[in-house]
Amino acid sequence: MTGPSTRAVHAGGPPAEEGGPVVNPIVPSTTFYSDPSSGGEVLYTRYVNGPNHLALAEKLASLEGGDDAIPVASGMAAMACALLSCVRAGDHVLATDAIYGGTRVLLEDELSRLGIATTFVDLTEPAWERAFRPETRVVLGESPSNPLLRVLDLRAISDAAHRRDAVVIVDATFASPINLRPLEHGVDLVMHSATKYLGGHSDVTAGVLVGSDARIAAVRERARVWGPLLDPHACWLLERGLKTLALRMERHNANGMAIARWAEAEPGIARVHYPGLATHPDHDLAARVLDGFGGMLGMELEGGGEAATRFMRALRLAKAAPSLGGVETLVSEPRHTSHVSLTPEERASHGIRDGFVRLSLGIEDPEDLIADFAQALQAAGVSTAVSA
Repeated sequence: MTGPSTRAVHAGGPPAEEGGPVVNPIVPSTTFYSDPSSGGEVLYTRYVNGPNHLALAEKLASLEGGDDAIPVASGMAAMACALLSCVRAGDHVLATDAIYGGTRVLLEDELSRLGIATTFVDLTEPAWERAFRPETRVVLGESPSNPLLRVLDLRAISDAAHRRDAVVIVDATFASPINLRPLEHGVDLVMHSATKYLGGHSDVTAGVLVGSDARIAAVRERARVWGPLLDPHACWLLERGLKTLALRMERHNANGMAIARWAEAEPGIARVHYPGLATHPDHDLAARVLDGFGGMLGMELEGGGEAATRFMRALRLAKAAPSLGGVETLVSEPRHTSHVSLTPEERASHGIRDGFVRLSLGIEDPEDLIADFAQALQAAGVSTAVSA
């Protein structure tokens, strides 16, 4: 098999033929000539089978090592379609308690109205298996998690779930298929908010799912009904972003490690969350299962929420903004973004205390990022160290 960067560039590309394009063209047509009476498929953009959808799906499946893939309008759309393809009224979901806030709302507020129950468990602890019920149909994980960067033993989780005929779905947005390919660890469906690393340039909103032919066929049925269409131009932007994914992840990984080591030595930072550090609770596991530790990092500032606010306002190079995975460095406070739906007490119980800032490290020069963070710490009044 070719390497990930080669597949990122060439998988799903147009055929090499005289006079043909090197880049897949955008095909904005909503419908296509087709003859279902002779056994052909109805080709219709809402059915997610236009030329741009199919080219993108081929590239995604190649990168993740799956049979098939489907792009949809957002990461939340992908998560909703994944769950709806596996559960119905009366079923039960076991979900990691270290989960994206939007997914928690989907489970607690929306799926519960459909008669689907959820139990949140710590998937990093062996005791989680006690929460299985006869009606458990899905085990839902996130690795690395947002924003504590917890890393799951996906092989052990998959084996435990499959013994009970449950499907395993994993949100691997923070890793990208360059750092982690959950299907290799027994997972059934991999989900990404492609708005992040896969697109990589903060200019397209999308979500993707990758898995076996049967799993993706079940997802596609729900997507056709619920209609979270990704338009052809967005597919084209995402396909273009994927071509540089491996190259970008090299810099994201390098910047993540450099800033984590710097932050660990800073007196104004009480705690650093990064799986590449020996102090991270999942470091040994991360070193075994990840091909890179990523560009996401969590820092808890001395001084709590007030210090975090001052730090955010003092940033010059890094931008205070939600989302992640782009070429530019973005900094956010989970209490105001991904976990705003939780109370301060609930956030603290999950290890997200006031003063926590999340860094999405871009591809800038690490020395420039460190200088910016250092001056912001000083402006926040939590550091007297002179850093460059």
